[in-house]
Amino acid sequence: MQEVNDTNKIQNDEEKEIDLLELATTLWKQRKKLAIWSVCGAIVGLVVAFSIPKEFATSVKLAPEATDSKSGGGSLGALASMAGFSMGASGGADAVYPQLYPDVVGSVPFTTSLFDVEVQTKTDGRKMTVRKYLEDETKGPWWGAVFGLPGQIIGLFKSKEEVSGNRKVDNFQLTMDENKLVEALRQRVTASVDQKTNVVTIDVKMQDPLVSAILADTVVARLQEYVTDYRTNKARHDLEYAIKLNEEAKASYYKAQQRYADYLDRNQGLAFHSAQTMRDRLENESALTFNLYNQTAQQVQRAQAKVQENTPVYAVVVPATVPIKADSPKKVMILAGFTFLAFVACAAWILFLAPLLAEQKLKSGSAGLLENRDASVSEKDK
Repeated sequence: MQEVNDTNKIQNDEEKEIDLLELATTLWKQRKKLAIWSVCGAIVGLVVAFSIPKEFATSVKLAPEATDSKSGGGSLGALASMAGFSMGASGGADAVYPQLYPDVVGSVPFTTSLFDVEVQTKTDGRKMTVRKYLEDETKGPWWGAVFGLPGQIIGLFKSKEEVSGNRKVDNFQLTMDENKLVEALRQRVTASVDQKTNVVTIDVKMQDPLVSAILADTVVARLQEYVTDYRTNKARHDLEYAIKLNEEAKASYYKAQQRYADYLDRNQGLAFHSAQTMRDRLENESALTFNLYNQTAQQVQRAQAKVQENTPVYAVVVPATVPIKADSPKKVMILAGFTFLAFVACAAWILFLAPLLAEQKLKSGSAGLLENRDASVSEKDK
């Protein structure tokens, strides 16, 4: 029984080798057609590669300040970090930890705040806002205009809402154009976080290298400002309240001191007990207000130190620089991809589609001959 199975296996392997040899032979016979299709695919790939506008990418890497050991869960956080996981802020009070930075960068308020950022083009040195650059200076491939032509024609017959040019962006309710700009910026401005090291990478893609670098630097500054404002929010409120109390205590102290000095000037040399009692009372009131003023001044100093303590520090590992080479399109990859697809399509046509169509055509021709034969036989019988 084992010998029979081995024999069948050998026969099947031989049949497979024969089939592959036949396929290779068929393709070799049609090598001219394969070459023509591959050349056509390469031409299409070149057209596509040179039709896509160049995109320049700028990457900035940030190393945020390490949080307190309590936020990492102590030894448990260290073990999770060794395993490639980050516990984030699960054990701490800081809600905006590095893993949430991509969501912050992609949020609507953060994205719309970039509309008014002033950038400068490298080609002609013109200055404009990011919104104007995206609307007027950003180009797309030619087929985008072709496929978008029906929508533009339909849009001519629709009534458009009149929007004032000085209209302030409402993050709660965006217009259609503002929403398109937000989506465009989300695709061009992205953030990612390394789960092991918590290094934040900001990537910005624009069709002008200088615009890309300027916007990347601005995004980093805005992100640092956002996180700093969040981390120091309570401390800054406490500082403002401490300064307010200190100003009130200062005013009270100056008034009490002035009343005490005025009383001494008016009652100098008097030996009445009532005058001495009033003098002691004003002196004690001045001392109390001074102590209160001194305490509030110390509170202001402590609040200032708390703000400084809560202010995060970022180490810019890779700063923003103006890119020299375009990041996309990958012309070699596009050319190779279209050439390979054309070769595969031609091979599929030669090996499968063409024989299938020939077989269907042969069957339909045989069926037609049989019908004609049956018709002629019936006529003779008549």
